[in-house]
Amino acid sequence: MSFTPALDFAFEIRAEVADTLHIGNGDGEVTEFTPITGGSVEGPRLRGRVLPGGGDWSSTRGAVCELDARYLLQAEDGAVIDIINRGYYRPKAGTPDQFDGDLQVSKAGHYYRTSPVFRTDATAHRWLAETVFVGLARPDGDNAVVIRMYALR
Repeated sequence: MSFTPALDFAFEIRAEVADTLHIGNGDGEVTEFTPITGGSVEGPRLRGRVLPGGGDWSSTRGAVCELDARYLLQAEDGAVIDIINRGYYRPKAGTPDQFDGDLQVSKAGHYYRTSPVFRTDATAHRWLAETVFVGLARPDGDNAVVIRMYALR
């Protein structure tokens, strides 16, 4: 019997960011840090806010940017959830605009995907720490990144 994994939309994170800070250049790589200053979490499985204070460390080699973000979410019930969100951003010729229903989740010519891991001991949100997710990211102006989280079933 064959099995094809499927993704279910869980929630969307809108992370507000400050100006990127240059850390350094080395051996064909540029390292930078982008502070996360707040934001929101909206969706059928989780609602809340992004707490200020986290950030995204990125390493760019050529056209490929490797992302390593760590920040905190706070659910509507007050529970704090740690997220480590790693991924890649790169141009990808021939990639079309991608939609989830009417919502555009990625722009043509770009590969912007993440693989988040969540940690919490809050009983109501423990499912986050026990589920594999895929994030489809997109910029929202100059001061925000939106990541649409899908749970792998």
